[in-house]
Amino acid sequence: MLTSSVRWGGGSDERPYLPRAISVLAAGDGQLSFVLEVVGPGTERLVELGAGDRLRLLGPLGKGFTAPDGDRRAVICGGGIGIAPLAMLQHQLLAQEVELVALLGFRDGAHAAGAKLLAGAQIATDDGSVGHRGLVTELLLAELDRDARAVIYSCGPPQMLEAVRAISVASGVPAQLALEAPMACGYGACFGCVVKINDGSFRRTCLDGPVVSADQLATDWLLGEGQR
Repeated sequence: MLTSSVRWGGGSDERPYLPRAISVLAAGDGQLSFVLEVVGPGTERLVELGAGDRLRLLGPLGKGFTAPDGDRRAVICGGGIGIAPLAMLQHQLLAQEVELVALLGFRDGAHAAGAKLLAGAQIATDDGSVGHRGLVTELLLAELDRDARAVIYSCGPPQMLEAVRAISVASGVPAQLALEAPMACGYGACFGCVVKINDGSFRRTCLDGPVVSADQLATDWLLGEGQR
């Protein structure tokens, strides 16, 4: 959970009261790295910070990815700003000598520049300016047709995650999804990030996730995302 330490308040010249939930890109040598895209006042305040400015950080929080069992390989499938935790995951899996492939989707070529954070990624763009013209889930289907001996690891926009969930359930290939949800506290107190699971109950994304198994999510979990 990140927020600027300055300009406290809710006005146009102040930062929002609540921090923003941001995935770590890399950690080591006394440093943390993050990938940010300005989508509102909270992220705008963060990108305005310069060297020596102070911020507030709470973490690490939640539950992350787990490495594939047995002889299964890793198929990383991400989109947009969701590539950040996948880049860290790839780095860890490569260190463990896990067989993997990375598939990344972006709106256009400008956003696709973020693919350099992962090694050897196949790219899809909506406008076809880089790589495959179409959805990253089309690359995912082709990859699973080639070899379904895999675990899917995914993070990105909710609509993409729902598509990956449906592919996982239909194919029987397990998937771990890192959900994106509005969060106020990050440690389960506010219940602002709940998601519906397949037994009809709800789980807190920050505490029980953000990584959840695709087969745990209810088929209408995305409806709840749109209502928040």
